[in-house]
Amino acid sequence: MHDHQKAKSIRVLLSDVDGILTDGRLWFDRSGEELKSFHVRDGLGIQLWRQAGFRTAWISGRDGLVVRQRAEALGVDAVRLGVHDKLSVARQLIDQWGVTLEEVCYIGDDLPDLPLLQEVLLPVTVADAPIEIRQACHWVLQQKGGQGAIRELVERLLRAKGCWSSLVSAYLPERTP
Repeated sequence: MHDHQKAKSIRVLLSDVDGILTDGRLWFDRSGEELKSFHVRDGLGIQLWRQAGFRTAWISGRDGLVVRQRAEALGVDAVRLGVHDKLSVARQLIDQWGVTLEEVCYIGDDLPDLPLLQEVLLPVTVADAPIEIRQACHWVLQQKGGQGAIRELVERLLRAKGCWSSLVSAYLPERTP
């Protein structure tokens, strides 16, 4: 199946967090609280994906309040943090949602993501991922983690599905004849 056809089949977008939605660096304040930086365009991308009627979930090996807060603000369908077996968690979610791995895109950036990347229909990674991950993925995005990669991915998926233009048109002012 051609990548464009694969993109048209995707109904669920699963994402790692650190190195995808963030640049992968860990910041801590004086009290030891973890801080993260998220790209605003990724947030809009997630909202557009959901607005188009599709589901999204974040699956991460790390846990953190700031990730939960960002996911809640964006309306992410499911957030699973502190996960060691991402493939098992993904299987639980897709069973719950009544889809198959052939309808799933997963974006990950490092070795713990490999088992899930190898099972989904459309494995994707960021420009700055290690070579082993880039070789395992159908798409390597132009953006690095934390720099709008999710937005790039969502736009590619929605364009393949033919619904990008209608979502963009909602942001354009009404033209009077």
